Amino acid sequence: MSCGLFACLHLFWALGGSIGLASSAGPDLAERRPTSFIILGLFGTALLLLIGIAIIAVAYSPRAPRRWRHAAVSLLAVIGIGLAIRGAVLEVLLATNAAGLRASIGPLETHWSLALWNSWFAFGGAAILVTAIPARSPTLLHGESQ
Repeated sequence: MSCGLFACLHLFWALGGSIGLASSAGPDLAERRPTSFIILGLFGTALLLLIGIAIIAVAYSPRAPRRWRHAAVSLLAVIGIGLAIRGAVLEVLLATNAAGLRASIGPLETHWSLALWNSWFAFGGAAILVTAIPARSPTLLHGESQ
């Protein structure tokens, strides 16, 4: 669900929506919207999130080949750990103002990064990791499909 919500949000921004974009990407980038940012940063992120949904679907599909399910579960674990660490590390760096990080991104982005964005990365990563645990069930991993 987290992947779907964030994919929708990035598509909203990519198609011209602006609510919340300045607090996430910064006011300058949100206002200028260079093509590379729209294609790679917004549409690209939405695509990766949709791929995440597909990986979850494969991990839970008893009809998918066993090796695909194993690979999907492993990918979910790696992605979940990576996102959780990213969110937690950035939260700590911003909260402690390591190397003057707050001054380099500004007060608006600092506030919303601490209150929302990095927390959601950490939560989303943990949720994806938790999603991988039941997908490792012997029933799913050792089903009939080879």
